Amino acid sequence: MNARYKIGEFAKLVGLSTYTLRYYENEGLVVSQRDDNGVRFYTDEDIKWLGFLLHLKGTGMKLNDLKDYVKWRAQGDQTIPQRRALLRRVQKESEAEIREREANLAVLRRKIAWYDGKLDQSISHDESFEDYLKRFE
Repeated sequence: MNARYKIGEFAKLVGLSTYTLRYYENEGLVVSQRDDNGVRFYTDEDIKWLGFLLHLKGTGMKLNDLKDYVKWRAQGDQTIPQRRALLRRVQKESEAEIREREANLAVLRRKIAWYDGKLDQSISHDESFEDYLKRFE
């Protein structure tokens, strides 16, 4: 039989607050079950599902897209084309964000190297950062 976790233990297992779990439930992203006394509980399958949702969220997927994905998943395999298209779009957006972040990090690395050069005097005191960057063009 599947283990049952009350909301507090489940929250600790998945690294979220109970407030966030309730919010996800209200938004229809996670569905808890209730015992005979009406107490909410979660299972090991819920841990896997929430883990996947957090991966999607980690890509930058928006709440409305997450809701669409959950809705389509509940409708069955006939929605695989819609889910795949959504994931491909999110993948492309995420990859574009990564490229942008990598470009920003490259500038940051050069700025740090410029400061290092200023500190160790391997870059002359009158060389501007803009001039320094021309070395890499």
